[in-house]
Amino acid sequence: MRFRQIEVFHAVYTTGSISAAARLLHVSQPSVSKVLNHTQQQLGLELFRLVRGRLVATDQAHALFVEASEVFQRLTSLQKAVGNLKNVYGGRIRLAVVPSLGLHLAPLAITRFRKTHPDVLFDVQALHHDELFEALYERSCDIAIAYDPPMHPRMKRRDIDTAELMLLFEKASLPDVGDSVPLQLLEGRDMVGLTIGGPLGELFNRELRRLDVNVREVVSNQSFYIAAALTRCGAGMAVVDEFTARASRDGTTGFRPFSPSLRFKVQSVHLEDRPPSKAAEQFLTLFARVLREARASG
Repeated sequence: MRFRQIEVFHAVYTTGSISAAARLLHVSQPSVSKVLNHTQQQLGLELFRLVRGRLVATDQAHALFVEASEVFQRLTSLQKAVGNLKNVYGGRIRLAVVPSLGLHLAPLAITRFRKTHPDVLFDVQALHHDELFEALYERSCDIAIAYDPPMHPRMKRRDIDTAELMLLFEKASLPDVGDSVPLQLLEGRDMVGLTIGGPLGELFNRELRRLDVNVREVVSNQSFYIAAALTRCGAGMAVVDEFTARASRDGTTGFRPFSPSLRFKVQSVHLEDRPPSKAAEQFLTLFARVLREARASG
């Protein structure tokens, strides 16, 4: 099957009619019918039947679609890649970020970048650390931005900035807090648990063990933003990344760094054999600037 045949078959199968497929492909209905009929004759298969005025896929079509869909997605991705290569200043950036960067800073950076690079399009997804490598392997993203991503022989990392964990708390619960807080302050207090996997959970729990500090985890969760919301509602203190802390403070909620600080790197990751495009490199430079501005804002 040629790509055009796969494209038409995919469109008819997913939309369920010749007319809808024609609209999707921006071609005429006779054109779709001609390609579909030729494909059925060439393959010697009946892919669709007309039942009570409706086009119904046959069992042969269902079986073929499983294979054709994968080929269609790969060919579509190839077409996008060719388009990107034709225009080093344009193209598409497929970006994955950890959720705490995806709710404000990544959208801010993307918006600012597109003001000066209007030809660049973005595909964005928010993923947890354990999902980032899978997304890179499966080519569903080109670059990922994460906190201290683990080393991997097929991955290359690039430092963007450094950041630190913060204690988020109700101001009334710590009226005399200083500029920073020792981890021992958490002993016996109600805490929203940092139960997420990944480097930051390991960083915090390792320090708890080192100092032999026992906290009372009253709520477990897997999201910094949910942890912050629970703190604002009075469930207990939470340990979050500084970007979540800055975005979550209000009149009744404050945050402080730990003493000694619990620092981590913000890094981009890409497959070693698929380096970022020129546009992606420029975006990462801007993203680093956005992070620095966020940290400088206090």
